Amino acid sequence: MQEKYAKESYTEMNELVLPNDTNTFGNLMGGRLLYWMDICSAMSAQKHCKNQVVTVSVDNVSFKRSIKLGEVVTIEAQVTRAFNTSVEVRMEIFAQNLPLGTKVKSNEAYYTFVSIDENNKPKAISPLVPETEIEKVLFEEALQRRELRLLLAGKLKPEQATEIQNLVSLFQHKNGI
Repeated sequence: MQEKYAKESYTEMNELVLPNDTNTFGNLMGGRLLYWMDICSAMSAQKHCKNQVVTVSVDNVSFKRSIKLGEVVTIEAQVTRAFNTSVEVRMEIFAQNLPLGTKVKSNEAYYTFVSIDENNKPKAISPLVPETEIEKVLFEEALQRRELRLLLAGKLKPEQATEIQNLVSLFQHKNGI
């Protein structure tokens, strides 16, 4: 299969936070944000896969800053690594106050998608070629995140998680443990 570049999957989505999107404190509801993130990251995954995709994993999403009524949510998504039939998509989420001209990062997350064929069976996808330094770092770290996801899902035994073992060893070495 022909290789693809990470930049080809870049997707940006904007949503205005309206009263129906907020809780009683005037903040964007977390579920609404997760919904928008799923849509944006799925579009990014589909750009890479050139195929329909299904969400298979949502990594830890921490809410660093609440997003207020009237702000614009900007979600930037890009594939970080392609495996045999799956892709990892990284997102950065920003809250913008257009009248004030501010843009503040509120969240970051990784979603995983599997490419499926017309019979809903996993379909092989093109490998990803990282170009920039940050793309290369995210590409390499994706193996650790993937192992952790598989480990937590019970699809990988701890002794098979070599990337995580290497990370733990490096941590222990650096900290004299």
